[in-house]
Formats: sequence, C-alpha cells, structure tokens
Amino acid sequence: MQLRPSLFWDFDIAQIDLLKHQSSVIERITLRGRFDEFNEMIRFYGKETAKKSLLNARYLDKRTLSYCVVFFETAITEFRCYKLAQSNPEHWDY
Repeated sequence: MQLRPSLFWDFDIAQIDLLKHQSSVIERITLRGRFDEFNEMIRFYGKETAKKSLLNARYLDKRTLSYCVVFFETAITEFRCYKLAQSNPEHWDY
C-alpha cells in the first residue's frame, strides 16, 4: 500500500510499519484521506480489521462517523468516539 506523504506529514513515511501502526494508519486515512485511499486501505487491511480499529477510535468527525455507520453497517452507538462525545457534551453545533 502506497502512503501519500502529505497525509502523514508529521511522520517519517519510511519509518511507518503498516502492520505495527495499523490503527493510526486506518484512522488517518479514514479521517483525512481520499476515497481511493480509503478503498486501498480496505483492500490492504480488510473490512473487519478496519471496522475493529474504527470502532475503537477516540475521535471521528460527524461526517466520517456517519459514513462509517453506513459503510460498516453498524449502529452509531457501537463507536467509542460516539460514546465519548455523549459523555462530554459541547455547545450547540450550528
């Protein structure tokens, strides 16, 4: 799998181990990557591995979370980031 350097600007691309750092790679591609990078990540890691990693993610923005709910056919309440957001309410989002 080819990683885009601008997506991992704060890491040395040569030092990223795709298996050892899979949770970080999956989260970063899901949050900031393009659709083709997301599909490549799903092909590389598999849908179940990506789902497991994203279910345990501490943060996903609302749009990404909604996409993951539909893509992985999972209830929103299963996502850790959703539970954390419910525990720490913010001001109204206009």
